[in-house]
Amino acid sequence: SFPGNLHLVMVLRPTGFFQRTFTDIGFRFSQEDFLLKLPVVMLSSVSDLLTYIDEQQLTPEFGGTLEYCHSEWVIFRTAIESFALTVKEIAQMLQSFGTELAETELPDDMYSIERILALRTEKYYQLKEDITAVTKEGNLLLSSFEEPDSRGCSQDQHRERPGDWETVNRLLGQLHEMETAFDGFWEKHQLKMEQYLQLWKFEQSFQEVKNAIEFLTGQQAELPDTGDSVPQVKQRLKDLGHFDGMAQDLIGKAQVVILHGHQLAANHHYALNLICQQCNELRHHSDVLSDEIKRKQMRLQKTLDLHTRLQQALQCCDEGAYLLANQQMDKCQSKEGAQKALQDIERFLESSSAYLNYDPQALHYDFESVLTPELKCQIQSVQVKLENVRSMFENRQSCFKKLLDKHVRPVQLVAPRPENPPRSKSPLFSPKHAPAEGGAPASHLGLHSSASIFLPTSVASPKGALSVSALHVINELIETERVYVEELFTVLTGYRAEMDNPAMLLLMPPVLRNRKDVLFGNMPEIYDFHNKIFLHSLESCLGAPERVGFCFLDRREDFQMYEKYCQNKPRSESLWRQCSESTFFQECQRKLEHKLGLDSYLLKPVQRLTKYQLLLKELLKYSTSCDGVQELQEALVAMLDLLKSVNDSMHQISITGYDGDLSELGKVLMQGSFSVWTGHRKGPTKMKDLARFKPMQRHLFLYEKALVFCKKREEHGDGYDKTSSYSFKHFLKMNAVGITENVKGDHRKFEIWYSGREEVYVVQAQTVDLKMAWLNEIRKILFKQQE
Repeated sequence: SFPGNLHLVMVLRPTGFFQRTFTDIGFRFSQEDFLLKLPVVMLSSVSDLLTYIDEQQLTPEFGGTLEYCHSEWVIFRTAIESFALTVKEIAQMLQSFGTELAETELPDDMYSIERILALRTEKYYQLKEDITAVTKEGNLLLSSFEEPDSRGCSQDQHRERPGDWETVNRLLGQLHEMETAFDGFWEKHQLKMEQYLQLWKFEQSFQEVKNAIEFLTGQQAELPDTGDSVPQVKQRLKDLGHFDGMAQDLIGKAQVVILHGHQLAANHHYALNLICQQCNELRHHSDVLSDEIKRKQMRLQKTLDLHTRLQQALQCCDEGAYLLANQQMDKCQSKEGAQKALQDIERFLESSSAYLNYDPQALHYDFESVLTPELKCQIQSVQVKLENVRSMFENRQSCFKKLLDKHVRPVQLVAPRPENPPRSKSPLFSPKHAPAEGGAPASHLGLHSSASIFLPTSVASPKGALSVSALHVINELIETERVYVEELFTVLTGYRAEMDNPAMLLLMPPVLRNRKDVLFGNMPEIYDFHNKIFLHSLESCLGAPERVGFCFLDRREDFQMYEKYCQNKPRSESLWRQCSESTFFQECQRKLEHKLGLDSYLLKPVQRLTKYQLLLKELLKYSTSCDGVQELQEALVAMLDLLKSVNDSMHQISITGYDGDLSELGKVLMQGSFSVWTGHRKGPTKMKDLARFKPMQRHLFLYEKALVFCKKREEHGDGYDKTSSYSFKHFLKMNAVGITENVKGDHRKFEIWYSGREEVYVVQAQTVDLKMAWLNEIRKILFKQQE
């Protein structure tokens, strides 16, 4: 039952008799066992023990000097055991925390990641505090072995307990190693977590800026890089400037993100390749957006330069034409007058040479990169106008030079041929007609002509050739056509297009919004026809005057578009009256520098239609024996028919109370006011029966399929606002109508009967000619039905 290997047993015998006797007896019984295993020495006294063991190795009760306290030994031993257990628990906690850090999956949102990092950091510092406390405990325990206690123990006491000291020292060493390893692990983990957060924030910023740049790139891609007019191009440059401002802000934000990425890369971020890739991608998107905006700005600026040049050239043409138109020819018959006029022309040509001598090839070459089909057409149109103006100036200069060469010989008046009366003064230029076409002064509307203005108007022409007066009318026709086209263009760009301008939206009255088709009708269609087709056709007649009639006849179907414009006119005027005083129209008029309001320009198409037949009549007067006179006559008839058709349709749109669709009745052939008597008996109607009744005043509309009876209502308003309306009363289908051409009592009367004379109407026209015109139209319809 003794622990370990025993080499020698020393038995200290008790001194008392009974005790010694008892020990001797007991020892004898077991002596054989002891003798079998190890030697036994019997000692009689404590002093005998000192011969075998040094007194420093024995406690005082055995006669030695070794100080030993068993309870103190137990306390130390317990403290060492407890310290070892605490070190083990610390090791387990560090192991568990390390496993948690390595294996826990991170969430997908930045807030949660930041919270986890904060909690782990807190736990790390808590563990560090625990390690510090345990280390302090171990050092305290170790110092108790090394320092003598207060009871005066030997300084070499610690040598008596070498195992305990080594145990504590070893545990402290393990604790230090664990702390060092734990600190290293935590430093790496914390760095990775912080880099993960940095990457998350970087990618979020990257994605936001990238999406914003891509969205802005898509938006600016929808903005055209060209334009058809100076205001349109300026507006697009302004819009592009707005995009450029937003782009610069975004590119600045992208630079901040890229700089952040470079800082992460410089700090050896674990996602170095990804960060560099995204920085390059962001830089690429920024460059693409910036380059595209710069490209569009350059194209738009170049387009603006081209439009400005063309506008300057057109303005120069207008100024030149006005200069020629305003030269008083009666004062130029003298040498001094002709010389002064010639100097005025030369001064103008010198100051305007930069614009009048534009080379279209040079323009095409300089602006080739921005030319669109529309711009090419504009260049061509300006070139035609420049050539015409240059020709006008050459003719005028030539004539003045001839006058100077002849020393201003007075022009002798020659008696005109009877078949070719002189046009000494056209009614179109008489003083009372000065405010031509809708109240605008002639100079404002450009009612000037080329060099033929100042030629003697009474010089006879050879047979088959146009007289000077006829050429004068042709020039006037072409020049006023150019001015008409320009005025339509001005209205469409300066008013109609501005209704779509976001900057003008606040100035526009609510009643006007989305109603430009009501206010302007089909004016864009009319402008396109005259600008692209009819003006060029007329200009081609400068070298072939006999083709003027053909121009009108070839395009007679196109002129039908005026009927639609005139039918819309009442709606347009009604809308204009509601908002004519608005700031929107005032601002548009100010920008255009127009002296007249928009309503004057909306009347231009109606006035132009009337002007054509006047000019054709004037041309016919001086072209009775020339080529193409037959076509001129037909053109005049066609334009008069068009005016009548427009007039009839204007009356038709004022019919109220008809349930069906008037357009189903066909085209309006005739309309006018008549006195009407009615009878509703079968069989012949006697005039004496009809004469008893007072006639009704009715306005009749003759359609291809029906005859419509209306009652004319009183006109109201004044000036252009004066309108009439017609209340629908009755209609007769033409497939059941019959006529009696002559009625007793009055040559102006005729009879219309319906459905086998079930209804009979006696109609009285204002003149016999008017009656015959109606009968002819009705006969045509009836004959067509029979066929």
